[in-house]
Amino acid sequence: MARILVVEDDPRIARPLGRELTRERHTVDLAGDGEAGWGFLHSTPYDLAILDIMLPHINGIDLCKRIRAARLEVPVLLLTALDSVQNKVKGLDAGADDYLVKPFQLDELHARIRALLRRKVGSAPVLRWGAGLQLDPSKKTVDYLDTRLDLTPREYQLLELLMRSPGQFFSTDEILDRVWGWEANPGKGTVKTHMKSLRDKLKAAGLGEPIETRYGRGYRLPGQALQ
Repeated sequence: MARILVVEDDPRIARPLGRELTRERHTVDLAGDGEAGWGFLHSTPYDLAILDIMLPHINGIDLCKRIRAARLEVPVLLLTALDSVQNKVKGLDAGADDYLVKPFQLDELHARIRALLRRKVGSAPVLRWGAGLQLDPSKKTVDYLDTRLDLTPREYQLLELLMRSPGQFFSTDEILDRVWGWEANPGKGTVKTHMKSLRDKLKAAGLGEPIETRYGRGYRLPGQALQ
């Protein structure tokens, strides 16, 4: 799971792209212009920024220059309808890591995203909790002992969030921000529903009920076994 910022002013591109990346188990924020994009980047750490070049207020190339001037270590993928060597050179000279011309195939987009994320973090370590629960961020799989868990994208994202910070409580609002990201607030009951489904699958695999809920604090995987 990566946190990705998409800065695109055309909602016909931005929203389907956000849904597609969410389906791939990423957390996505959307910004409709360069100034809003800079606000997101200045306040939130991202694993990848996808910038359209033709943006209002601050264009994608200038935004990329601002990112590099501020020494933000986020990979940048530029999107543009302008397929010319000159524009590619300008984007790369501004500090972009890669360049994709619209319209593009989703398979190519995903391949480039995977390459940029690998370049940033290398081989993501397998996350482990307790006696036998394993989550592999590279393969996006979850196993308990010899059982592969069939999780939905949301359930996977919830479990990864908890496994990355065992012992830490996450409130419903924090979970909505980190897992649902850009999407319209689905309501706090959605978190409860998805968490129950995740618990049921963990229990069915033989894990019992490892997720702790505490009123006023939220959800967590304990740093050590519950007494």
